[in-house]
Amino acid sequence: MKLNAFNKPKGWIEVICGPMFAGKSEELLRRINRFKYADISYIIFKPKIDTRNSNASSRDGRTIKSVSINSSTDIINYLEKYESTHKTKIDAIAIDEAQFLDEELGSICNKLANLGYVVYVSGLDLDFRGIPFPTMANVLAYADHVTKLTAICTVCGAEANRTQRLINDEPAKISDPIIKIGDKESYEARCRQHHQIKK
Repeated sequence: MKLNAFNKPKGWIEVICGPMFAGKSEELLRRINRFKYADISYIIFKPKIDTRNSNASSRDGRTIKSVSINSSTDIINYLEKYESTHKTKIDAIAIDEAQFLDEELGSICNKLANLGYVVYVSGLDLDFRGIPFPTMANVLAYADHVTKLTAICTVCGAEANRTQRLINDEPAKISDPIIKIGDKESYEARCRQHHQIKK
């Protein structure tokens, strides 16, 4: 028997957020991975700008095939085409690294949830300056459930809720570009006390 939005009358939005190295993608993939044991159809979307991996992946090596998109509206366009071609409705939609998408994502997720889709969104809530990503702020405003993860501060070992950008082992300047794709070579997890920005 096919489940209709997990046997619920309407869809909903779940957001997984936090700093880098907190396990956001790992948690997203864990939730999605359960679907293969049930008759739940899903599609994972990932921004093309994130060139680190072609598919949604976690730091422990898990990957799930994903669809690369340039904008939030690509989600709607892809779903319409997919469901028309396959004559079936997708149950769940997952979006990884959502902070790289445009601010329309919040209203699109809300529309999808109202149409009965279950929507999972994973991404950074704060940029390297400690300021909310507008896209994630919008999605969080529409969310029905929020899981906020923390990492471990590389300085003191406390709970880390910030992402520290480093350039030549020095804190980045507040005027530096917001988007800079990178990993351990450019970023660390930091607690509030040890997060630094050059003014």
